Amino acid sequence: MTTHEVFNQVPPLVGYDAADDPALLEGLDREGAGWAAAELRELGRLGGGAEAIEHGRLANEYPPVLRTHDRYGHRVDEVEFHPSWHELMRTAVGHGLHAAPWADDRPGAHVARAAKFYTWRPDAGHGCPISMTYAAVPALRHAPELAARYEPLLTASTYDPGLRPPLGKRGLLAGMSMTEKQGGSDVRANTTTARPEPDGSYRLVGHKWFTSAPMCDLFLTLAQAPGGLTCFLVPRVLPDGTRNPMRLMRLKEKLGNRSNASSEIEYEHAVAWRVGDEGRGVRTIIDMVNLTRLDCLIGAAAGMRQGVITAVHHAAHRRAFDRYLVDQPLMRNVLADLAVESEAATVLMLRLAGATDRSARGDAGETAFKRLAVAVGKYWVCKRWPGHAAEALECLGGNGYVEESGLPRLFRESPLNSIWEGSGNVAALDVLRALTREPQVLAAFEAEVDAAAGADSRLDAAVRRLRTELADPGEVELRARHVVERLALVLQGSLLVRHGHPAVADAFCASRLGGEHGYAYGTLPAGVDHAAIIDRATPKVGSPEA
Repeated sequence: MTTHEVFNQVPPLVGYDAADDPALLEGLDREGAGWAAAELRELGRLGGGAEAIEHGRLANEYPPVLRTHDRYGHRVDEVEFHPSWHELMRTAVGHGLHAAPWADDRPGAHVARAAKFYTWRPDAGHGCPISMTYAAVPALRHAPELAARYEPLLTASTYDPGLRPPLGKRGLLAGMSMTEKQGGSDVRANTTTARPEPDGSYRLVGHKWFTSAPMCDLFLTLAQAPGGLTCFLVPRVLPDGTRNPMRLMRLKEKLGNRSNASSEIEYEHAVAWRVGDEGRGVRTIIDMVNLTRLDCLIGAAAGMRQGVITAVHHAAHRRAFDRYLVDQPLMRNVLADLAVESEAATVLMLRLAGATDRSARGDAGETAFKRLAVAVGKYWVCKRWPGHAAEALECLGGNGYVEESGLPRLFRESPLNSIWEGSGNVAALDVLRALTREPQVLAAFEAEVDAAAGADSRLDAAVRRLRTELADPGEVELRARHVVERLALVLQGSLLVRHGHPAVADAFCASRLGGEHGYAYGTLPAGVDHAAIIDRATPKVGSPEA
């Protein structure tokens, strides 16, 4: 007698094109990177394939292990990764996600890279060293001699792991090491010291509380030099092949992001070279921080997309109460709401990637817009992701709570991007600083939002309310989060009204700006075109396009 018949189970979400995302492809062309579509689709097919998905699972199932000493007692300070981690890294570096725009003078190069970073999502952990390498290049350019030496290797498309002298490798990765246990985001409280040497180098002594991806070749770090807090470049291996005394003390046990190694380190008179002037460390490294903040936003948008396509795929194949879930009105409301949030994040991240691209080419207006909008977007999109991930998981019911679904890993990952590169309060206060000290940034931001003026009455009313709030100086710090939220919503609304699908733009303005929305996902108002919105979030598994 058969007691266990498997039926009404959802087929695996595998064999699809992760770049088959209307908001992504439309934005890629709009922001000047349509030339990258073919490579993006190639990467998307890899990302939605069984092999990459399995590599992502294995990289998290077998997280990195710290080896402080070899069998003979010699200090080695190495991190051992599962082979799947290296395969994911090899694909990411080979497709230029780590630094290609800095060696590519085509307009849209940063947009193409952002789209690929968004698309290649079998595992979020390996994105950390990829992101930091991308962000390190402009900071390193504050030391032209060092940049001339290392930038060609940082932008090379060859993944070359292993501890060897940097200039003898075929490609390099860069990390960052700023925070200390007593300061966290307050890096000016750092106590690591930097002693100048006659040959122009420095010797660093101190402890760093978070150094992500300690297997990288080079690190940008902050230390107190005689002239104040200064940025330095620290190699893992010195030119003569000896290990720089940068000791790995332990790896952090984290909620998520488990495939990536985050460590505590100690500098024991480590050799370092100055990047930028003494006392200008924060100003120097801020170029790196702004780009990693953009990547936090991109990563959160990518996570939302993964969550919603997983939920829609499940609902399209799972039956309950004699109907497929996707045909049931309340589930359709939830799915459409998740899709609207996802598309709003995607259109924003592409606009900011475009601003980054044009800013890198000297566009002052885009530089001013980016200064405010990246901080606003990083705060809001990263804040929205955890709730979005939880709701996507719930669409699968108990199956979503099981590790095999992949959604518990996505959920554990979701709080990270809001914490990394300045938690919510840090980002909100950064927005206030920009508004009060740099009046041109608000002008650039308002010009962007006003490009949609008259197109939607709900957006126009929200912009008027925002201007009234910005004009009120009372208790401004206390209201910082609310102000940033309003800035983010009118910016997303303006972008969707101008560039988004009409059904998505209408649902966004009705719910997020018009007040027709509850506190949970799945509370869109009547009249929303659920079918059109959900269709844009439906993955084409096994189709010729995939």
